[in-house]
Amino acid sequence: MKVILSRKGFDSSYGGYPSFILPNGEMISLPIPSSEDNILYSELNTKNNNFKVIDIMKNIKSSIKNKDKKILDDNTSCHLDPDLSYNSYKRLDGWKGCFGQIGAAQKVLENNNVKEGDLFLFFGWFNDLELSNNSYKFKKGNDRHVIFGYMQIDKIIYPKKDKLPEWLKYHPHASSIRRLSKDSNCIYIAKDICSFDNNIKGYGIFKYSKELDLTKEGMSRTNWDLPDIFKNVKITYHTKDSWKNNCFKSACRGQEFVIEENKDIEEWAINLIKRNI
Repeated sequence: MKVILSRKGFDSSYGGYPSFILPNGEMISLPIPSSEDNILYSELNTKNNNFKVIDIMKNIKSSIKNKDKKILDDNTSCHLDPDLSYNSYKRLDGWKGCFGQIGAAQKVLENNNVKEGDLFLFFGWFNDLELSNNSYKFKKGNDRHVIFGYMQIDKIIYPKKDKLPEWLKYHPHASSIRRLSKDSNCIYIAKDICSFDNNIKGYGIFKYSKELDLTKEGMSRTNWDLPDIFKNVKITYHTKDSWKNNCFKSACRGQEFVIEENKDIEEWAINLIKRNI
């Protein structure tokens, strides 16, 4: 089983601020704004269905930053991908976790033979939210890269040639005319249950714990504190020179960091999931 560290959510170009860790430990990966898609921020709920995501976003900042300088309001559309929580959006029967990829990033996955049974660990730019006087604010100096969710692959679908189940047709890689026209457009469907433990769902969003932090404490977010088991394995976008100053310097660009198949890293990922679901 290969492990893929997959970068997702708001960044400095699309969104302009970190995704959220709520005071109760719930993590909300903010999907990037996208005029090409049909899902609105105002339609998204938190994992526990307690809040509308847009209400928290408006509480933090009234506008989002992207190439179009688009203003955040109830009609702003977004790219909900990966989609890992049943409660986050309206569903048809049969829904399960899923994730789409296309173009150069999909080619990285294909070239590294990512297949059924392999495991995505999704990470992004996060910061803690503090509640004060009924208003949220970011905790100063605490932004970092955090692993927020996982998905083990059950099926791989290429929408241009493969039949799509009805429940999947809402997905941004199944509804965009431009993406549907591309041979590289691909959707990964999650297993119902993980192959390594029949008590664990095949996809999900973690509740925050310190061990989900990738960033080394006290350093900028691209400096990671990975275990030593990562030192002698190949990782796309990285070389042996990525290990500097007693930390792993992660690439600033690139979405899919495919890790060479390795039993120790497989066990590391499985244990991370078991402790944080």
